[in-house]
Amino acid sequence: MALTRLERAQAWILSACMGVLFALFRLLSPRRSRGLIKLLPVTNPLLMMSAMQLAQRIRRREVSSVEVVQAYIDRIQEVNPLLNAMVQDRFAAALLEAAQVDKLIEEETGGEDVLEDRLPLLGVPLTVKEAFALQGMPNTAGVVSRRGVLSVGDAPPVALLKRAGAIPLGVTNSSELCMWSESHNHLYGICNNPYDLERTPGGSSGGEGSMLGGGASVIGIGSDIGGSIRMPCFFNGVFGHKTTPGVISNDCQYPPASGRHEDYLSTGPMCRYAEDLLPMLRIMAGPNAHKLSLSVEVDLRNLRFFSIPHDGGSPLVSAVDEQLLQAQRRVVERLESDLGVKVREVRLSGLKYGFQIWDTYMGLPDKEGKRPTPFQVLMGEPGRPVWPVWELAKWMMGRSPHTMAAIGLALVEITSSSKPSPFILKQKEKLQKEVEELLGTDGVLLYPTHPHLAPKHHHPLFTPFNFAYTGVINVLGLPVTQCPLGLSVEGLPLGVQVVTGKLQDRLSLAMALYLEKTYGGWRDPGAA
Repeated sequence: MALTRLERAQAWILSACMGVLFALFRLLSPRRSRGLIKLLPVTNPLLMMSAMQLAQRIRRREVSSVEVVQAYIDRIQEVNPLLNAMVQDRFAAALLEAAQVDKLIEEETGGEDVLEDRLPLLGVPLTVKEAFALQGMPNTAGVVSRRGVLSVGDAPPVALLKRAGAIPLGVTNSSELCMWSESHNHLYGICNNPYDLERTPGGSSGGEGSMLGGGASVIGIGSDIGGSIRMPCFFNGVFGHKTTPGVISNDCQYPPASGRHEDYLSTGPMCRYAEDLLPMLRIMAGPNAHKLSLSVEVDLRNLRFFSIPHDGGSPLVSAVDEQLLQAQRRVVERLESDLGVKVREVRLSGLKYGFQIWDTYMGLPDKEGKRPTPFQVLMGEPGRPVWPVWELAKWMMGRSPHTMAAIGLALVEITSSSKPSPFILKQKEKLQKEVEELLGTDGVLLYPTHPHLAPKHHHPLFTPFNFAYTGVINVLGLPVTQCPLGLSVEGLPLGVQVVTGKLQDRLSLAMALYLEKTYGGWRDPGAA
């Protein structure tokens, strides 16, 4: 069935508005080419180890936590002027905490195994998306009117990681109000991709992705309601996991979940090395970790594999880049040759309505009938709601405190119909049933993370619906891991989503280990 006239009109209006705004932005913005500037290669061997390896070496006193933390501080100070990924550091406090870790290890009499069991991340540096509460750090989500807002405590998953011994180094950049695929706001500025500074690291967890991809962090924490972990991890060549919803707490994030958003929002780990995903997930899940059976060993040869190369041809979404199609085909061939399995290519017609499904369900009320907080309200907090048309006029004169993307989203929201399309509701129900029957408890699905390689800055405004490849997975409530697959001919990261059935997170994490071993995982952008 084709799009309705109303849907086609809404899509055209949004694309046209974003295109006009982008054209104006290019005319009004100063031109600064950074195409010839590159990050320096990573030289300190401590920066080339996984969090688990670092924790083991710290416990064994082969290296001190102070040395590890200082190595990451040095790397951040080296690359952050180019990346603008970390927006507030706590380096002095982190070094004091690292010294306390070293003293604890010196005085520990129970042995290495006791420390590993109690404090599996003892002494390991951590970065945190600024949208999460981290005590004493800003918690603004890039909203200028929230300048000066500091967290008085820690978000639950942050607290659990700290309790496991991790040492936060600071908080990282995001898109304004965490609702756009580019990490840009007028409080902290725009964040850059470590593989090409003229490209976006994605959003909304783009600061985390940029830090990890640039070798300036080893583990991080992000949130994902439409691809906000997976797109940054894809664009920056690292691993990221969107957990089964309801397993990791989403409390103490800004903006808070409202309407049905809690059903689709997932907090999860972001890492440079695949072996860190599972232990981080176990820690962050806290009392819910048992639901995922993470201790059960996974034999990939006993799983059923499926591949979907594209969404079936949505008129709203770009065609998948040929290099990404080839990369996914290579994964299929390696799985079949290495494991002796058969990967079946399938088509699910409902995927072509991925954006409409995500957009519809994001706007539905919760069980108590409460609708999501309007975007224009969030843009104005803690004051009055903004008037999007007036903000657009101010933006044209260079006077608005809001980004073009946020203003565009607010304009679309006030013109959208509040009545869901029966056809889209039916398509979602059909797709949900098909996917759950396909995957069961032992199925693994390969699906593109995004149709494009990391785009140039602001180019997502021309293709605002391309996040549908990740967003539809949120509404289906499935766990999914983004895995890097080497670099393109341009030197940009390739990748793929690995999707599994609900609560079967361990299957995609096992696939991440396999794909890292097969394709090399993260590549140093300074040496690429």
